[in-house]
Order: sequence, then structure tokens, then C-alpha cells
Amino acid sequence: QVQLVESGGGLVQAGGSLRLSCAASGRTLSNYAMGWFRQAPGKEREFVGTINLTGRYTNYADSVKGRFTISRDNAKNTVYLQLNTLKPEDTAVYYCAAGVKFPLMVNEGQYWGQGTQVTVSS
Repeated sequence: QVQLVESGGGLVQAGGSLRLSCAASGRTLSNYAMGWFRQAPGKEREFVGTINLTGRYTNYADSVKGRFTISRDNAKNTVYLQLNTLKPEDTAVYYCAAGVKFPLMVNEGQYWGQGTQVTVSS
């Protein structure tokens, strides 16, 4: 079992930045590909980005490419999502997930965190 806990969400103005963290316990994250996903009110959960086991490879949704960056520190058992140049349409609950496949898509997450709210004001 892997327990994932996201943190770092909050309220930010458009154009601002946030850094989300996803801390794992139970098993080492180095055995898993990781993904970030988000769900806005009334919408389905959608893919944001994913990173492979070593952190060498990443993949992003077109809507966030060039603005968001995923990284991981396996020694700290933590994955990060840097959100820059935020837009009101980025407002959502952000979730991290762990799985065995890369790229990790929404239906492939084995373990999920509880989510952290990101709200971007215009």
C-alpha cells in the first residue's frame, strides 16, 4: 500500500505560481510512475502531467505545457508540481496518483491522494 498526501494548494491571483507536493508513505515511490490530475466542479477528472520512475521523462497535457513542471525526489519520497502563470481555468482540486505504467493516465492510478484545492482568481 502507498499513502499519498498532497499539499501546497491555495488561493492565488492569475499569473501567480504555486508548488504542490505529494508525499508518500508505506512504500518507496521509486517503484512507481507518478501523475498529477485535476478535477474542476462539474467536470471529470483530467490528466495534467506524469513523470516516470527516475524522473527522466515527463509528459503534459497541452493545456499546461510550458507552464507546469513535474519533478520528483525519490530520496524524499515526494513528487512536485510547479504551477506557473496560473489562469482562472486552472482552478480545480489537484490529485497525485501512483501507478506502474508510464505515462500514467487517469484510469491507471493505483493509489490516489485526497487532493488539494487550487483556486485562481482573475
